[in-house]
Amino acid sequence: MPRLSEVIAALENLWPAERAESWDAVGTVVGDPDQEVTRILFAVDPVQEIVDEAVALGADLLVTHHPLYLRGTTTVAASTFKGRVVHTLIRNGIALHVAHTNADTADPGVSDALAGALDLRVVGPLVPDPSDPEGRRGLGRVCELDHPLTVRDLAARAAERLPATAQGIRVAGDPDALVRTVAVSGGSGDSLFGHVRAAGVDAFLTADLRHHPVSEFVADRAQGPLALLDAAHWATEWPWCELAAAQLDEISDRHGWGLRVHVSKTVTDPWTAHAASAGPSPVTALPGSASRAPSDSDTSGAPN
Repeated sequence: MPRLSEVIAALENLWPAERAESWDAVGTVVGDPDQEVTRILFAVDPVQEIVDEAVALGADLLVTHHPLYLRGTTTVAASTFKGRVVHTLIRNGIALHVAHTNADTADPGVSDALAGALDLRVVGPLVPDPSDPEGRRGLGRVCELDHPLTVRDLAARAAERLPATAQGIRVAGDPDALVRTVAVSGGSGDSLFGHVRAAGVDAFLTADLRHHPVSEFVADRAQGPLALLDAAHWATEWPWCELAAAQLDEISDRHGWGLRVHVSKTVTDPWTAHAASAGPSPVTALPGSASRAPSDSDTSGAPN
């Protein structure tokens, strides 16, 4: 059985901490480097529900995409919800490791997993990492469809393929426009609009799109129509958990570690319900608005 330090070294090789943004907080948050590791759980959010799941699973290591402490703190008291997470982890001998923006820009990374979930063929990064001579790393991905789809059908595919959330998929643009090329970026993406325009794609799928940036973006007809598809933040990043678990499974097999790697199916998107508008203005309805939940099958070792 490997020690935590050995497993962390493997994870750092996949997602080097030095490739994270300067404001980010990645790496090992809790854990004894000498403890043995046999079972690992991957999840998006280091919240109490996920930590309780790790305890019930008998995991020795929890790997999450989102940091627990993104900003400084002066307390880990169990009277705070983050402090309670820390206490639960330590009391049960569970380490916590975070791969955030260093996993976003990795090759393969968060947006590769998102593209894979939607059956999109990756052409290259949306925002290339200048330190990568091969031009494969970077933020977001520019993708192609095997066959053109309408915006409406692409939204329906996203609703079907991504995990179910209360939000579903929102669309800005002509639902009947044809899409041949798509940019995707897991997580918040409206800061990338300039790069999306420069890429010359027909659509952009991301999360956390805000009213004013979207309004200004779609109103800029001078550069041609471009559809925006807005999914739930958690749903666009969850496919990475399956990809990351498969990567660690491969490393475990290569080293003969015999690790048991799991992906959490717990939905930690904070939005819990959605009420359709009943106002006087017509709303364009998209087919397939009921997204699928992550499958119940064991994803250990399964490629994304």
